[in-house]
Amino acid sequence: MAAWLESYREPMFLLFPVAAQLVSVVAFATFAAPLTWIAWRDSEGMRKYRIQHRKPRAQDLVLPSIKLWIVNNLVMFVVVTASWPLLRASRVHAGAWPIWYEVLWQLLFFIYLDDFLYYWMHRAMHGGWLYRKIHSVHHRIHTPWAVTGHYMHPVEYVATGSVALIGPMMVGAHVLTLWIWIAFRQWEACEGHCGYAFPWSPTRFLPFGDGAVHHDFHHAKIKGNYAGFLGLWDRVFGTPARGWGSRNVRTR
Repeated sequence: MAAWLESYREPMFLLFPVAAQLVSVVAFATFAAPLTWIAWRDSEGMRKYRIQHRKPRAQDLVLPSIKLWIVNNLVMFVVVTASWPLLRASRVHAGAWPIWYEVLWQLLFFIYLDDFLYYWMHRAMHGGWLYRKIHSVHHRIHTPWAVTGHYMHPVEYVATGSVALIGPMMVGAHVLTLWIWIAFRQWEACEGHCGYAFPWSPTRFLPFGDGAVHHDFHHAKIKGNYAGFLGLWDRVFGTPARGWGSRNVRTR
């Protein structure tokens, strides 16, 4: 017991689970705030980038989304703190700063691995009890705004965050690379729910990357497009959303 408690005094406890959680919170707030403002304002000049034809409804989920985001982060912090004795056994480290190309290839690996694993987790969430009790919370949103990106059941939030950690733990990433990856993952969460397909988004330049369009289609159609933002896995496994080829979401 003494050794277990002593592990929480290690510097890596602050650099890994604690700092990673802080990066997640700050990054999501930083990205979600301006993107949500754009959707709320609904200016004529931005409508050319809007994905869905239907006019965004008055969002009564903004405050509930913020509240649930806070709750989910508190739950996640408790989970990662309790899991520290296991997390510290991974090869994530705080040694010499990584060379830029090491950061680059690891980030690319994390992106494609995470999207692959998320595809299967998300697809499973659309079946039976998991959908009724857990994932249906997230599908209260049909025309998403960025702030609704983490409007989900705490179980789903923890599962999604855990999947995102698999890549860094597999390769033994530097904490700096881990922080960059978490910030990017929060951008993806915000962009995928922002309701706009911006041509300058970094996700649009990735091979098979569909930016916000991919996940927005999922919210509009419910079934299909289970990957996060890459069109690759849904094409490979035959689960594109209805009408996906047209890249045009119609008003119900």
